[in-house]
Amino acid sequence: MRIFCLECVSIRMKSSKDIIEQTGISRATLNNYIKLGILSKPILKQPQPEEGDAKLMGYFPDETTSRIEEVQRLKKEGVAMAEIVARIGIARGGREPAAVLPEFTEPDAAPAVLAHEPVTDNRRALRLTLEDVPHPAYMVNYNFELTWYNDAARKRLLFGLDTLPAHSEARNLFLLLLQAPAEQSSYFRSELLRIHLTLAKNRLAKGSVLGLLRGLDQESLALAERLYDESVVTAERKAILDFSVELTGEAGAVENWRVFASFFREGIFVVYVPVQQYNSTLLDFLSQRDAVIRDLMRKRLPVLTPLAVLVADLQNSVKICSELPPEEYFDLINEIWTTMGPIFRKYYGTYGKHVGDGMVYYFFPQPDSDYIFNALACAQELKAEVRKISKKWQLRKNWLNELYLNTGLHEGQEWLGTFQTATSVEFAVLGDTINHASRLSEFARFGTIWATKNLLSKLAHQKRATVDFGITRKGEDGQEHFVASSYSQLGSMVDLSCERYEKLRDIAMLPITEIRSVKYAT
Repeated sequence: MRIFCLECVSIRMKSSKDIIEQTGISRATLNNYIKLGILSKPILKQPQPEEGDAKLMGYFPDETTSRIEEVQRLKKEGVAMAEIVARIGIARGGREPAAVLPEFTEPDAAPAVLAHEPVTDNRRALRLTLEDVPHPAYMVNYNFELTWYNDAARKRLLFGLDTLPAHSEARNLFLLLLQAPAEQSSYFRSELLRIHLTLAKNRLAKGSVLGLLRGLDQESLALAERLYDESVVTAERKAILDFSVELTGEAGAVENWRVFASFFREGIFVVYVPVQQYNSTLLDFLSQRDAVIRDLMRKRLPVLTPLAVLVADLQNSVKICSELPPEEYFDLINEIWTTMGPIFRKYYGTYGKHVGDGMVYYFFPQPDSDYIFNALACAQELKAEVRKISKKWQLRKNWLNELYLNTGLHEGQEWLGTFQTATSVEFAVLGDTINHASRLSEFARFGTIWATKNLLSKLAHQKRATVDFGITRKGEDGQEHFVASSYSQLGSMVDLSCERYEKLRDIAMLPITEIRSVKYAT
């Protein structure tokens, strides 16, 4: 580590205290300028007695004051911070004083993260994070429900939206964008509508898109249908779409903007950039897809949403594990997961965390399919595939073991959020829906699929007619008879006084049914 003596350096220095007093900025703003690369990092040394009793204080080159004053002047002229960084930041050719220690930050300020990194021309290129994006930006899911937005979007496009509504349907972006104040022109509103209908048309059929607009009035709905028909889809599905729009500014003047939309499995990230402020830094940021989506998922706001939950367990997994060599057991488990992964994706299942060894997947409302039917069809297809794997392993091992995947399905309305682990960001659902589905999977035996009456009732009659379900009952003759399209309370089907069924007592009154088959599940 290099050590510098402040008194030996020919550059005149000012303390952070002097900088704050002379420019009127806060310590947080000073630290932010360091983070953005507008100011170089300070040198730390023990202050003089007249400068206070702090153990260490940061010192900056004398030119720092004039640099901050230049930033303040440009901000008064309406120049965005990204453009200010591009003009005067040390990342754009400014020279860092020889006395700067890049590994040090001022102890009483938040750590100043470097906002630049070396590139081939020996300059430093700005590296954005989600917090640094100064332009309107937000994320929607594929129901075009708002899941995250920044303050610039709130002020410029969402017209003062202070907080997101709790319910997912109330977050419909088409409704939120069209709630423009009276002073905004109809052209402004139609341009906003056109942008998102273009995005939707690149992923969804017309009927699905119009279904998302059911909350609009007839005039707006007719406009949306016309704009949808006029919008042009791209020849190929690109990860990032870029198109130009004209939007009405606050003073009523027409402004030219570029809109970038980045598509992820979890939704669409949209950012608006005035043409005169565009530079390639934003595209560099969007191209870092893994980092962008992790950041967005961390900031995703919890939402109260309808969903179906599938919980499945491999029956007698402990016994199977004990009978196989370790490498063969892992071969079996990997084969099951490799087979199931594409099936869950096919039916839009989202992996969820669950206490225990069961697999949990969430099915959310989709604009182009029925999420309840997706959960049922997925369970049916998983059951069929496990049967194939079971026969394959019976031949491989010459054993009589049968592999069974016991499945429980339930539907409800719960809070969906995310939490961050050491390596990833994962979805989590709060509420009883997942617990009830888990109890049903414990109740199921020999590869059966059990679902609640609540879930089946959410299916339209036409869809429900494709599902073969019912309850097996004992008749007066002692024989078992299958009664189609019927339900039974779980408590009447097992002896709840038995210790084995102790966990089922909390759902004893729940009406359930066995899913025998689902048509059109391939």
